[in-house]
Amino acid sequence: MQPSILHDKRALLFFALGSFLIANAIVAELIGVKLFQLESLLGAEKADFKLLGTPNLSFVLSAGVVTWPLVFLVTDVINDYFGVRGVRFLTLVATVLLVGMFGILWIAIELPPDRGWWTGMATEQGVPDMQAAFTAIFGQGMYIIVGSLTAFLISQLVDAVLFRWFKRRTGEGRIWLRATGSTLVSQLVDSLVVTWVAFALFRGMPVAKATALALTAYVYKFCIAILSTPLIYVAHAVIERWLGRDLAEAMRRDALTSKR
Repeated sequence: MQPSILHDKRALLFFALGSFLIANAIVAELIGVKLFQLESLLGAEKADFKLLGTPNLSFVLSAGVVTWPLVFLVTDVINDYFGVRGVRFLTLVATVLLVGMFGILWIAIELPPDRGWWTGMATEQGVPDMQAAFTAIFGQGMYIIVGSLTAFLISQLVDAVLFRWFKRRTGEGRIWLRATGSTLVSQLVDSLVVTWVAFALFRGMPVAKATALALTAYVYKFCIAILSTPLIYVAHAVIERWLGRDLAEAMRRDALTSKR
């Protein structure tokens, strides 16, 4: 009799990490439509600076930055135990699911709304038309969707390849270097690609201005990537304790030597 997959710790780990990655990617896409002022969150005065010829910039960020750092963090953990092939597989699965999610949201938006109680149910909360609100929140512009999915796909693959490159040169040591180093580069790629595609390519925004906006967002991502480095060590400690030292070492060794 074939052993149950539920008794295979490697399979369970891949499922758990993959589910965490995909869930956080989906949440990031859903909440990404909201913008917030970082300075207000920190209780500081609104910044006003000039970058690449673009004046009056401040730290206005998408709410998606709340969970995107977790996506890149778990990507590095997956890479350590399952290699680039594991990351590539989960990235493609997540991309397909995200495309499907946006398709379902489009169908939901197009369904004829109830023009009775539901439409005006939140009038007292300042939302006189629930259909308009639903469309505005979930019906993100196609250019933003395309830019976000393109950035996710490219940045994830860049992160996976860089992580492997760092690991081959540092071995099992210096987890902070391969995890943080690959994340810093991939987060920069993510910031630039989503802004270039969504605004420069589809909306005609000058490339310099789009780049300035991307770099402004990247400052936050850079800081979060540095601050979250200890979480990589926590994740490794928990996983190694659960898998056992011998199995964990064997998985990391196979991930490093396996073909792409």
